[in-house]
Amino acid sequence: MTYSNQSANKINRRKSMTSRPLRFALLAGGLALTLGMTACGLDAPKDSGSSAGAAGSGTLTIYTARDKGLAADVVADFEKANPEYAGKVQLLTLGAQEALERIKAEKANPQGDIWWGGTQQQMEQAASEEVLSAAPKSVIDAVPAAQRDPEGLWVGEMKLAEVIFYNKDMLSADEAPKDWDDLIAPEMKDKIAIRDVLASGTMRSIFASMIDRKYDAAGSPEAGYDWLRALDSNTKVYAANPTDLYLRITRQEAAVTAWNLQDVMLQIQNQKAPYTPVVPASGAPMLIDGVAKIKNGPSSAGADAFLSFLLGQEEQTKLSEKYFQIPTVTLPTEPAWLADLDLKEMDVNWERVNKSEPEWSKYWAENIKGQNKS
Repeated sequence: MTYSNQSANKINRRKSMTSRPLRFALLAGGLALTLGMTACGLDAPKDSGSSAGAAGSGTLTIYTARDKGLAADVVADFEKANPEYAGKVQLLTLGAQEALERIKAEKANPQGDIWWGGTQQQMEQAASEEVLSAAPKSVIDAVPAAQRDPEGLWVGEMKLAEVIFYNKDMLSADEAPKDWDDLIAPEMKDKIAIRDVLASGTMRSIFASMIDRKYDAAGSPEAGYDWLRALDSNTKVYAANPTDLYLRITRQEAAVTAWNLQDVMLQIQNQKAPYTPVVPASGAPMLIDGVAKIKNGPSSAGADAFLSFLLGQEEQTKLSEKYFQIPTVTLPTEPAWLADLDLKEMDVNWERVNKSEPEWSKYWAENIKGQNKS
């Protein structure tokens, strides 16, 4: 299988942000309802509530939007490989957007050391706000230039495909949507649940991609806004968080949603969730999920050690095989589960998305959400 390479846009650090997308593949698996959250995050192992590590405590504090089971597994591996940090790693799970806002708010007095799990757009926003520090050189060099900040202020850890999935106990394959525009068809009325958008990097990226794909023909975001209005009309409920989303689909409160493929696969595997993923015929937005060192965090050395471990080939191989992760680093062999997969990538102008997504998401929240029921 060949991954498509994204063209890297030049970034003028401090003032402007550009981007570069990616590509990858499909299969079925599934994250735990009790075990997991998502690339948008929720419950955390060793969760600290609202307080992060204090300087001088020896604690390595990680703000993460990753799956609970995955995060706990990686931390256990890290502590085993680095016994000086055993029992000293604190995980605080936040949605990706929530993590970004927290890091920005703590700029004058950073409390976290690592931000693990956020979209490329969010990582670039953080870099422009000067709240990130460069990763170790070995980590920067291991990640392709198109999938990281030029100065290593963040690096892509994995690739994510955004797809549709449905409850197979509610819809047959013939009845299920095959492409994005099927979500706004009359037969989908009140069959859709959507993870509430503003706190979710995944949903922000999906919605921005829906706007972007219609932007050139319309010359503005208006056609995309109209599409989101039609989706809002068909949406039965906005789920508060990923667990809420999974529960609503599993309990047959709604039949269909859009989400990232990795988490869908994990839900099917670990919870035997009755989900079937669909790669949209017109293509799936391909995202980079990143990790970064927080500038002036309490444990700089610990952050460097964690990044080096996380992006190492041994841990990335384990993540790709056990958690259906598509790594950015090159592995000696491709994960077996990818061999027969074929995922079409949507052509997204990520430079425009990175620049406009905050404005588009704000417009959706203020002018579209919940306002189109007939």
